[in-house]
Amino acid sequence: MTEGRRSIVTAAAGVCVLAGTVALSAGIAGNWNVAPPAKPVPAGTVPPTAQRPVSSPIPAGLPRSQPTAVDIPQVGLHANLQAVTLSPDGEVPLPEDPVYAAWLASSPTPGERGASIVAGHVDTDHGPAAFYQLSAVHPGMAVAVKRRDGTTAHFTIDAVAVYPQNAFPAATVYAPAPGPALRLITCTGWDPDTRAYQDNVVVYATTHPRPVPDA
Repeated sequence: MTEGRRSIVTAAAGVCVLAGTVALSAGIAGNWNVAPPAKPVPAGTVPPTAQRPVSSPIPAGLPRSQPTAVDIPQVGLHANLQAVTLSPDGEVPLPEDPVYAAWLASSPTPGERGASIVAGHVDTDHGPAAFYQLSAVHPGMAVAVKRRDGTTAHFTIDAVAVYPQNAFPAATVYAPAPGPALRLITCTGWDPDTRAYQDNVVVYATTHPRPVPDA
């Protein structure tokens, strides 16, 4: 379990076993001269928990292929990915090397239909980590996920949400998606008094159907 001034660690939660839930918290304080992560700005529309009829076409999903890296060029985010599985006690382990982010292998691979879950450290006691720039994103930005089969899954950010860690809405974050979807998760809300993060930022992204050209 990696600890740091603003590090993320997984926390055991009963819903983890049932829903693949990630519960993230923070570690101890360290010393390094880097500006803190950007404060996330909640924006956009979070997808509903219940499936609803959609009026627009649902994008066809890609075949299953393990993701290898995620990029959000507009904020300079690049992180290689490692597949992780739930531990016997229901924890979702993050990579020992904090420059990597974790893809939950029991979730769809990015590009398949359904919500793919990716979580990463925001920082450590040594400096920025995989998802240090995640809090700077906003709706409309592009996300690209490289896959082992040589393809790239492309997404557009629809919403940015901030949730208290003690009231993490697992049913919303891990709700099924009709088409290819992505959930990116890290910590935010650093409290210098408790030396811990108080909140999680969740980025919701989907693959939108390509416009059909005029005949």
